[in-house]
Amino acid sequence: MIVTLVEVYVIAEHVEAFIAATVENHQGSVQEPGNLRFDILQHRDDPTCFTLYEAYESEDAAAKHKETPHYLKWRETVAPWMAKPRVGVPHRVVAPTERAQW
Repeated sequence: MIVTLVEVYVIAEHVEAFIAATVENHQGSVQEPGNLRFDILQHRDDPTCFTLYEAYESEDAAAKHKETPHYLKWRETVAPWMAKPRVGVPHRVVAPTERAQW
């Protein structure tokens, strides 16, 4: 299993449009084979900062996500709304170890 935390800073006037586009990407992402979670988190103290929590069964499933039409549309749509380039950091899951716990 692989989890990637993606930090995104959005220009303030584009926050609502970013949320709408990201929810649309989320809806496609959770339908992908190998997707375990795709959460959109908005920071409480800075509403222009978001964390995307993406969990996939494998590196291959995570890589295939980046080839999907919904992801490619999201990437192109939100790029001009970002205050700075997004940063994704992949993580190895230590616990929980059982898929049923997800």
